[in-house]
Amino acid sequence: MTPSSHVRTELKETIVTTQVVILAAGMGSRLGRSLPKPLTELSDGRTIMQQQFDNIHAAFGKDAKVTIVVGYKLEHIIEAFPDASFVYNEQYDQTNTSKSLMRALQASGNGGVLWMNGDVVFDPAVLVRAAAAVNRDQTFVTVNTSSVADEEVKYTTGPEGFIHELSKTVKGGLGEAVGINYVSSTHKAALLRQLQRVADQDYFERGIELAIEQDKMLVEPIDISDLYAVEVDFAEDLERANLFV
Repeated sequence: MTPSSHVRTELKETIVTTQVVILAAGMGSRLGRSLPKPLTELSDGRTIMQQQFDNIHAAFGKDAKVTIVVGYKLEHIIEAFPDASFVYNEQYDQTNTSKSLMRALQASGNGGVLWMNGDVVFDPAVLVRAAAAVNRDQTFVTVNTSSVADEEVKYTTGPEGFIHELSKTVKGGLGEAVGINYVSSTHKAALLRQLQRVADQDYFERGIELAIEQDKMLVEPIDISDLYAVEVDFAEDLERANLFV
């Protein structure tokens, strides 16, 4: 292999390797467990995060690069997933998901980034469906149109079908954001800039909303209403998640 062909091969591998981020820095106090919430055991014996890893590998292969944003009791997560990469949110007890995602995007390589909240138990088919948009390098938010609860992040769309509003305060929401999203290589810098600007206690959705408004970022809603995805905040959420796994 010539030096130039070797460079081309490495470049190609860089492009096709999917970058995945799991946000797992928070304390998860509402569930009332001593370990970080992503290490909560499910009825099938796996932890929430192990189920996520299995789903990632099923959709993108073993070569998918997974980075975990850690904070609260980080040593337990590092011990459980030693092959992952880690980004530390040292202000995990003072900041929200916007600043965890900001740190992850700052540490990411070239290309787009798929990310998810570390407390979502979801159907393996979710990422298989989302992979088509990842391959197109299309920024997206996965959504569930069968539920529009007041306390959840809701969304509306504009005339061309892209996300217009995205927050807990949206009126007339079309559905809920699931917590599994992707930012394209072309939009990543804009989203990072907005995440740097938002308040410490903002969710990452605020950064997305500002990038839509100010940077004309086009965010596609990917409907997964026919698949399961449960964000585990309370004991009853865990019970519901265990019905699926």
